[in-house]
Amino acid sequence: MAAGAALLGAAGAVYAREIEPRWIEVKPVELILPRLAPEFDGYRIVQIGDLHFDDWPDPAWLARIVELVNRQRPDLVAIMGDFASRSAHRLDVEQLAGALRKLRARDGVVAVLGNHDYLTGATLIRSCLREGGVIELPNAVHTLRREDAGLHIAGVDDLMEGRCRLDLVLEKLPEQGAAILLAHEPDFADASAATRCFDLQLSGHSHGGQIGIPFLRRLILPPFSQRYVAGLHRVGDMVLYTNRGLGFIHLRLRFLCRPEITVLTLRSPLAAPGSGVSSSEQTANKGDRR
Repeated sequence: MAAGAALLGAAGAVYAREIEPRWIEVKPVELILPRLAPEFDGYRIVQIGDLHFDDWPDPAWLARIVELVNRQRPDLVAIMGDFASRSAHRLDVEQLAGALRKLRARDGVVAVLGNHDYLTGATLIRSCLREGGVIELPNAVHTLRREDAGLHIAGVDDLMEGRCRLDLVLEKLPEQGAAILLAHEPDFADASAATRCFDLQLSGHSHGGQIGIPFLRRLILPPFSQRYVAGLHRVGDMVLYTNRGLGFIHLRLRFLCRPEITVLTLRSPLAAPGSGVSSSEQTANKGDRR
């Protein structure tokens, strides 16, 4: 029995180190956003984050992520921060920027920084984003247009580093149209939902706990990811999706917590019949923030 337990433990360790970290789940999620204009019905956002590329600088792994993202044919790619962990000297800037340049989306790539990006060096990470053609949203709003309709993509800078200025975002946010907030730390949803200005918050940071043990809590949960660890949550009138991320921190292990690429398809309750939204879900309220 002891030998069997040791063998099982060794197999689990190999799985957690070599297999699951490379076994990326592409997860489809369909969401109805009450204020989404029908012009954006079916809009596809691919959400990724927490690459921590300096901890595992594997070009083939990075290329695989780019391939999987592009295969989803996104309208927009949203990256949740933590491009690196803390080792500026180990970060291959050219490889990371080159991979970002290869991402293909109709409306481009948007991102916010995470706490580890500041530990690595925000200036360095921002240079990667600029070279990679990524639109950073540091307490900013980026509006997408389809004819006269708008979809507002907002971002707050990192909460743990004291850079978050939700007040500045709200000043810039137009009153009409659906609004999506990118915030690295998921537990920020309590504050953002309280404003009643956002339909959806996208976050990362938690890694989904990274190591899951049945009947026990996740082993690795950083601050501000204790409440909304992974997946879909409703916070007040807002929806939150916490992506499990693609890399790891502290331990190069993942167990029962596969790395994730999320494919979000947005639906408008005002879309025409046959668009995928049932008549019972339709509403006459296009909605503004007042």
